[in-house]
Amino acid sequence: MTNLADLTWPEIDESALLAVPVGATEQHGPHLPFTVDTEIAVALCERLAQQRPVLVAPPVAYGSSGEHAGFPGTLSIGQRAVELLLVELVRSADAYAGVVLISAHGGNADPLRRALRTLTEENRRALAWSPPGRPTDTHAGRTETSVMLALRPEAVHLDRAEPGTTTPLPELLPTLRAKGLAAVTPNGVLGDPRGATAAEGERILTTWTHSLTTAVDAWTSENTKRGG
Repeated sequence: MTNLADLTWPEIDESALLAVPVGATEQHGPHLPFTVDTEIAVALCERLAQQRPVLVAPPVAYGSSGEHAGFPGTLSIGQRAVELLLVELVRSADAYAGVVLISAHGGNADPLRRALRTLTEENRRALAWSPPGRPTDTHAGRTETSVMLALRPEAVHLDRAEPGTTTPLPELLPTLRAKGLAAVTPNGVLGDPRGATAAEGERILTTWTHSLTTAVDAWTSENTKRGG
């Protein structure tokens, strides 16, 4: 595995793919750190790089997190800034074989989708991928708590873990978008983190990595057929 942060310019292999972790800095309930989404995105990029010729870029640690503004500590740059940042970032990486944007924050989905559309129209080699999840467990619930127990257990405060709203996300979205996350979950949790384990987190990471690797292989194969 190779991290861009560890290299000098003569050491760069531009025939590799560039994997960019796209995260956020936002509250994750009373038991998880603000960096969950960024740490998960970084871990997935690094696991991809263990299996494929990939260079891992430093993470984009701020995202579109305005819905979390009702909780202290959240930092957000908004949808327009995320979209523009990702477009310009990929434009600057044309020399690589391609760029894989791996986003672990749901709030980045819309700007990421718009950025990818712009980049595709410009014939840039870019792929966007995000880990799947259950609609009743989308934020600081059992999935993210288990994954963080696998990645950085010292940052997880299981004694503070408590259930939040378990209503499926699609049903919450109108209120969430209009009034923010605090209007639908007072503790900032969408899901129930109780019962989370590091073993479950490792299984989830393995499943996500397989799905990511499969998506990257299919994308690179398609690019090769097109001569891109």
